[in-house]
This record gives sequence, structure tokens and C-alpha cells, in this order.
Amino acid sequence: MVSQMVLVRRGGRPRLAALAAAAVLVLAPAVAACSDGGNGGYDGGTSSAPSSAAVGPDDPVAAKAEITKNWTAFFDPKTPVAEKAALLENGEQMRPVLAAFAGDKNAAMTSAKVTGIAFTSATDANVTYDLLVGGNPALSGSQGTSILQDGTWKVSVKTLCGLVELSGVTVPGC
Repeated sequence: MVSQMVLVRRGGRPRLAALAAAAVLVLAPAVAACSDGGNGGYDGGTSSAPSSAAVGPDDPVAAKAEITKNWTAFFDPKTPVAEKAALLENGEQMRPVLAAFAGDKNAAMTSAKVTGIAFTSATDANVTYDLLVGGNPALSGSQGTSILQDGTWKVSVKTLCGLVELSGVTVPGC
């Protein structure tokens, strides 16, 4: 079980270590059963957008609104597992894992606030967000990705894997 993981704090940054640990406790169970489809996992937000100014979906305003809504709901501890699965890339495969951490007390304190969205294609977007613990920014300016899958803008598996990588923990599937 993830709550039994031991994290080693690096350097003299107890707040950052505690916040990273909180992120792992919230997200690692979901990532343990995930796969990035063989593309090597999270790229750290280093992918560059194509140079075309016309990059993005047909209705970028509606897409940004949907991404913001879906990310907020996915990271909201009050969102039911079935809805979280629908908001996560390949979420149906991860439904049992999402259910396993739904009642975690650490997950109940974690949420996300989208602060920026930049489209890299008609079906991909870079998302800047703040990870909040107890309503306070824990990891501000975090970078993640959203993908359009089955007509819905979803939180990518890469994003979850990226948060786990920040903690220094290796999880199968990332």
C-alpha cells in the first residue's frame, strides 16, 4: 500500500519534501496501474509546441474551459471514482486503483488549480497548474499535459507520472 512508502528527504527543504510526499500519497496509487502507451513517460514539460500559430482545437475557448473544469474535478477529492476515471487518460483501466485511494485522508486535502493552457496540437495541451494541499499552494507552476481522448479533454497519465517522479519514487508504469 502506498501509505507505507518511505520517502527520503533531500537537502534541507522539509516543506518541499512534505509537499512532495503528500503529492505521492495522493497520486502514486493511481499511477501504479497506469501506462503511458509506450512513449517513455512524462517528458517534464520539455516538449516544444509546433511553430504554427494555428495550433489547437477548432474552438480553443471551449477546450480551455473544458480542460480547466476537468482538471479541477479530477483533483477534487469529492469527485466520485467513476467521474475521475472518465477524466483520466485510459481511466477505465485505472478505475480499481482510483477507488483504492478515494478514501485516503491525504487525498482529501489535495486539489489543483489550472493557471494556464497552451495547445500543442488539436488534441494535446500543456497545462500549468498549482497543486494545493489544504487549499494552499504546495507545488506552484507545475507543468502537465491534457489530451483529447474519446471527445473529452483528460488529465494525462504523463502528468500523474511526473508528479510521482518529483518525489523521487519509482512506480511501475511510469
